[in-house]
This record gives sequence, structure tokens and C-alpha cells, in this order.
Amino acid sequence: MHSSIKISAHVPWDAIDTVMLDMDGTLLDKHFDDYFWEVYLPEHYSLVHDISVEEAAIELMERYRQAENSLQWSDIEHWSRELNLDIPELKMRIDHLIDVHPHVPEFLAFCRKLGKKLYLVTNAHPRTLAIKLDKADIGAYFDRLICADEVGFAKEEPQFWHQLQELLQFDPARSLLADDTQKVLRTAEKHGIGCLIHIARPSSRRPVSYSAHYPSIDSFNELIAESNV
Repeated sequence: MHSSIKISAHVPWDAIDTVMLDMDGTLLDKHFDDYFWEVYLPEHYSLVHDISVEEAAIELMERYRQAENSLQWSDIEHWSRELNLDIPELKMRIDHLIDVHPHVPEFLAFCRKLGKKLYLVTNAHPRTLAIKLDKADIGAYFDRLICADEVGFAKEEPQFWHQLQELLQFDPARSLLADDTQKVLRTAEKHGIGCLIHIARPSSRRPVSYSAHYPSIDSFNELIAESNV
């Protein structure tokens, strides 16, 4: 649920040991993904199947919906097979659109300075992660990079958080998760993640949209600015 009213974020840093951050829309500008799946891919799909771009877009959107909230949605090898297109190759053709959100490197350095465990936790396929981090030089900040593929479930699924806790041995109550997807935040909340932050501007090309339930930030500098450390 979205709102025009912003719930401000206040992180009790002394009570946080572990910081978990989503990638697409949270650390990276989601414009790349929106453009790829909604514009670039339908154009190529229309050529392969000799249909209009509009028809291709309608067909692909329906396929996307069927795979939503599952590992299949982010599995680019699945989509390469399904659509008879080389999805990694197509992504690399427009990799100049991959961009880090403002103030992300400063926030990651801030978390390191505080001595927090820092994990990138993404639904993205490992090959997608590699393509993104080849352009976005932020991988070295993290203690570990976790793809949902490794865990065996998408972040929207409760089993993901049980498995992730087994894998990383973190205390949910002393953990922070920042994500642009409210369904992920809800699932993490049910698992007991203590501090949840909603990213209100996942794409630089789309309007800010605040959560009606979770504290929202427009930019990570808000979490640095509100700290006294």
C-alpha cells in the first residue's frame, strides 16, 4: 500500500548488528530493469516472432505476471529458453544504463565504519548480479553477496528468511533490511527483522512513492544524516 505521506526513518544504530540491502531499485537505479523488460525486450521479441511491439509487450507482461514473486521471475536462463533470446547478451548491450543510486557508496562506507555486517540480498540471478556489479563498483563493500538462487526461495517467500538466517546466523531483531518491494518487507517483518526501510524512489525516472506502513527514504543520505556517529 502506497501513500503520499512519508513515515520518516530513524535507525537505532546501536541496536543493529546486520545490514541487509536489496540491489535493484534499492542500491541500483531500477530504470535499467524497467527499460529492459518493458521496452527493450518487447522490441526484440516482436522481431523474433514477427508480431507488433504492442502485441509483444502484452504477451510478455502476461508471462511476467505468471512468474511474479518466484525464483523463475529473476532466472534469466529460464527467460532465455522461454523466449528464445539471449537475455544476458541483451542486458549487456544496454549496460550503460546500469547506475548506482546517489549516496549509496557513502552509506555502504558508513556501515563499514560502524562495524556492521553488510550483506547484499537480491532475487537477481547470479549472472545478472555479475553483469550489474561489473558496471556498479560496490561489491567490495559487502561481507557476502546472496542471490535468492543460492537460498532456494524468492525473498517474498517466508522460507527465504528461515534459510537465510541458517546461512548467515544473524539475529533478526538486531537486523536492518532496506528494500523497494513492500511484499518483501512484509515477509521479513513476519520473520522478525527488527528495522525495515522502504525505498521510495527505486527508479530515477518515476515519481517517489512512499509506503503507508514502513518508514521510507528517498535517498540513503537520510540514514547517514540522522546518525550521530
